[in-house]
Amino acid sequence: MTNSIDFSYRPRLQELRRLGGDEGADSAIAEFNLESAFGLERAGAPKVSPPERFAGMTGYRADFIEGFEVAPPAPKGQRASDVLPIDHAQDGRLDYLHFSVVMSKSRRMAMFVGVNIDGAAAKSIERGRDKWFLDGRIPLDAQIGEELYLDNLLDRGHLVRREDPNWGSTQEAEAANDMTFHFTNCSPQMGAFNQRTWLGLEDYVLKNARAWKERISVFTGPVFHADDLDYRGVMIPRAYWKVIAFLSDDLKPSATAYMVSQERELSDLEAAFGAYKTYQRSVRQIEKITGLSFGELTNFDGFSNEEEMTRTEISSLLRAPGDMRV
Repeated sequence: MTNSIDFSYRPRLQELRRLGGDEGADSAIAEFNLESAFGLERAGAPKVSPPERFAGMTGYRADFIEGFEVAPPAPKGQRASDVLPIDHAQDGRLDYLHFSVVMSKSRRMAMFVGVNIDGAAAKSIERGRDKWFLDGRIPLDAQIGEELYLDNLLDRGHLVRREDPNWGSTQEAEAANDMTFHFTNCSPQMGAFNQRTWLGLEDYVLKNARAWKERISVFTGPVFHADDLDYRGVMIPRAYWKVIAFLSDDLKPSATAYMVSQERELSDLEAAFGAYKTYQRSVRQIEKITGLSFGELTNFDGFSNEEEMTRTEISSLLRAPGDMRV
């Protein structure tokens, strides 16, 4: 398969297909399983995973998609100096099963995460009572724990979502599922944001990966601003981004990018939930906003190529998951 991948292909916007069919067609919004914000542990001494729990974990693999090398994003400039150093780890990576996390020193939360998803080998792991852990490989004061989430409307938002790394043998899938419940993989999200828009996008990606039996690689992270809301000593991100890499049905390397804002709701953590808007953006815009470089992935993104050719910035409002263009 490697020799038949066309790496010279540079998609343009008009070549991307709308996953839900023609614009005029009915776009049925899929029913998504919402992750409940209830039943979470609310108190008690912090639980810490000992370093030996992660022995042998290789984490995110750049060579996961056969013939299509997808390197993790590289922090640049100020972002590079903000990476939390990890003993005996390359590029500040905390490796878990099928995913990795790079932490921000200044924010005490993930700068970005990367996960490999194997749709053909996916296992459905029932969600039990959530038990979140601190990661014993880094100082406890370098990560945000349960104290941020008590008695408010904030959700413990999975960055690598719980289902994404759950593939392989049943034992592997169960272990990967458990490893997503680390505060290093957690970012503060307003409840409606976590349970509606973001989950809807992630569900659609995951369900399509399972249907197509594809391997995909996904990067996710918060957008950091100097004037983010300071709540309980934590700067709360106003927006989150996601970049997805995969091979299309005709073996063309492809990348797509998305961003969701929760700025309106963060004006008051007691505010009523409002409507969220999700946009498909270019990988180039995500690079500009985050200070991360995605390397050659910009070449395989139709939005990025269109912007380079037209010298404009393009964003597309997603009213339903079928509006996504790949």
